Parts: sequence; C-alpha cells; structure tokens
Amino acid sequence: MDQTIEDVWKSRELIEQIQTRRLTEMLETIIPRNRFYNSKFEAADIKVDEIRTLEDLRKLPLTTKQELVDSQAQQPPYGANLSYPSTAYTRLHQTSGTTGRPMRWMDTADSWNWIMECWRQIYLLAGLEKHDRLFFPFSFGPFIGFWAAFEGASRLGNFVIAGGGMSTTIRLQAMIENEATVVCCTPTYALRMAEVAEQEGIDLKESSVRMLIVAGEPGGAIPATRARMESAWDAHVIDHWGMTEIASLGVESADRSGGMYLLESEAIAEIVDPETLEPVTPGDVGELLITNLGRFGSPLIRYRTRDLVKASTDEDPTGRQLLWLAGGILGRSDDMVTVRGNNVFPSSVEAVLREIDAVAEFRIDVKTVRAMHELCITVEPTTEALSEGLQTIVTDALRKRLGFACEVTLAAPGELPRFELKGKRFFRQPEEK
Repeated sequence: MDQTIEDVWKSRELIEQIQTRRLTEMLETIIPRNRFYNSKFEAADIKVDEIRTLEDLRKLPLTTKQELVDSQAQQPPYGANLSYPSTAYTRLHQTSGTTGRPMRWMDTADSWNWIMECWRQIYLLAGLEKHDRLFFPFSFGPFIGFWAAFEGASRLGNFVIAGGGMSTTIRLQAMIENEATVVCCTPTYALRMAEVAEQEGIDLKESSVRMLIVAGEPGGAIPATRARMESAWDAHVIDHWGMTEIASLGVESADRSGGMYLLESEAIAEIVDPETLEPVTPGDVGELLITNLGRFGSPLIRYRTRDLVKASTDEDPTGRQLLWLAGGILGRSDDMVTVRGNNVFPSSVEAVLREIDAVAEFRIDVKTVRAMHELCITVEPTTEALSEGLQTIVTDALRKRLGFACEVTLAAPGELPRFELKGKRFFRQPEEK
C-alpha cells in the first residue's frame, strides 16, 4: 500500500529518510549550476559528495538574507541564486520589504508545484473541508503568500473568492453574500474587518465564517490577539508561517492548538543559538534555520530566518512525529530590544495591549537616549469615552508584565493608521544625544 503523507508524519524514520534523499538530490542537482551556492561551497572548501547524512548538513555554511539582497544588487535583477537558465522560470514574486529592500524570487513550474504540495499539507492540517469556500480579502500584487494560498485551495477543488480592489465594507458584503466559510488574511486585517463590521452594524458572528487562517505577523500566536479575533468572528483561528524566499512551511493544526507543525517532509529545520549558531537543547528558545527541499530553481540551504522558536519536548497527542513549535513564532531576533536589562519583543507589548478592550490600535517607538533604550507606547482608545483613565491602565499593565515603566501617550480615536496587509507598529528612532 502506498504511504500517505499522514503515514509519513507519524514516522520519524520515514521523515528522516525523505529528508536525506531529497537533500542529496538537491545538492547534486544545483551544484555546479547555481553560482550563488557553488561560490559559497568553494569558499568554505565543501565537497558536495561528502554531504550524505542529515548530520553532514551542519558542515555547510549558513545563508543570510543580506547575502541574497547583496547578490541581487550586484547581479540585478534576480541575483546569482538561480539553478537554471532564465527561460526555465515561470513565476516571479517579491518580499513585502517590511525589514528592508524587497527581494525578487523566481520559481520554475516544478518549484511552484512543490509550493502547492506544501499548501495541500497546510490545508490538511488546518482541517479544510471540501465544501469550504475561501475568501482572500487582498489585492495580491507580487506578494507570494496569498497567490499560493489561493491557487493551493483552487487545486484542491475548493471555491475561492478574490477580494482585491474593494473597500473593507464591500469585502465584508462579498464575503457574506458568497457564504465564505474560511478567511485567509493577516491578524491585523482580521481585526480591521471586525472593526469596520461593528461600525457598519454587521454581526460577524452570524456569518458563515468558521475559520480564520492568519499569517504574516505574530498575532495568531499571541493569546490576547487570538482571543480578540475569535471573539469578534466566532471562528477558530489557525496560525501559519512562511516567507517569500522559503515558502509556507509551518501551520497550526485543527487538533492541536498553541503552536505549529513544521512540514518536515518538505524542509529540514534546525534551532540554534543566535549568537553561537550552535544547536540549542530541545525545549530551549533558538533561531530557526531552514533548508527547503523542493525549490531547486532557487534553493535555500541553512537559511537564517531570524525567527525565534522552541521545539516542544512533550509527547504529541495526535501521534505525529513532526517538529512542533510550542507557541509558534515567539519573536524575531532582529526585533528584540533590551530595556533596563530586560529583553523585549514587539509581540510582548502587543500581548499586553490586546488584553485591554479599550485599546483599538497602538504604536511602539524605541528611543535611544545616552545609549539606553526606552519604550514609548502610543495607544488609541476605541471611543472618546473610554479614553479617560486609559493612560494609567496601560502604564500599570505594561509595568506589571514587562517589569519596567514605559512612556504612554494617548492618540485620538481614529488617529493611528489602519492596515490591510501587515501592520507596521514598531519603529526605532534615531539616538538622542
């Protein structure tokens, strides 16, 4: 009998056999065709035929985003990380550019089919049903995430609805009229749609939507933000994770919440100390490295995602042997700031603010005064009436949870910006002398 992907998920031996086979196949395919990796391996004096096991993978150098950005700047427009002639590629996407210059990313037809397989597994774990109708409330542009999710659902035979070129009000109407049962969006936009629905007198709890699949931000993994979404929509939230350059490789499952699985038949994951780059002890927080195993046209090997995760050491109640990341994505190493000896992430601040019902929106500014970081938080009340005393409430809640005082100011209702894709609420200000 042929093995299903569910059979693979329940066997660590099968997972590692697939990883080993696909790793060696990828390396043999891309070297010496891929100039980017050929040069990296030559500089590190690495012989590809010496990489035969998963343990051998650690002999290979790490890949950073800056290397990829520099390669595209030096060899525009696509850089050197291409394994085939340009005529072999059929799709082009680019990163959102939220952490710097956008990167372009090319895919062959085979690579795109691999991305579709990743999405098949994501939807399977999320609990997508054949009858589900999916709504995508975005104009996709060059951003890969929603193109892949849209086409992935379409290939499964589900009814898919594109919501580009519409206002939020019209999107809500389209979602309701077409009886969508699943909405794919960012946490920010799920909350924005709920805010507009309340303004328009629309009760989202009476809609057909039963599930929100969210990504692009840490909100789905923040209990207070998740609770706000689930309460407003009366729908189950499924968090998922990916990047333009590595594809979508992580997802929460319908039968196990509070973290997410890594699709280990499609990628090799390592968790290392961000400073020493040595493996952390299972259960400790570290940075996630990814080697994807199906994107031969533009591969990534030991890629530093900068995302901080923690491998669960608990027995999996479902019997799956996939790597399960407790709490999902915990933060980004490059977003961490140290305030009076405390390591703080933007998600830590959001976790506090989302528990305060009177806070509609917020902004986090990091100021550096005489080489010391200070957090300045601007909060916007849901109504003018709720602004009274809010500054004190927020100040006290942040001090209690973070262990230090933050500067808190109030904005007027509606003053802070709203976002349709990823929210930009975290800003580093120039150092004050």
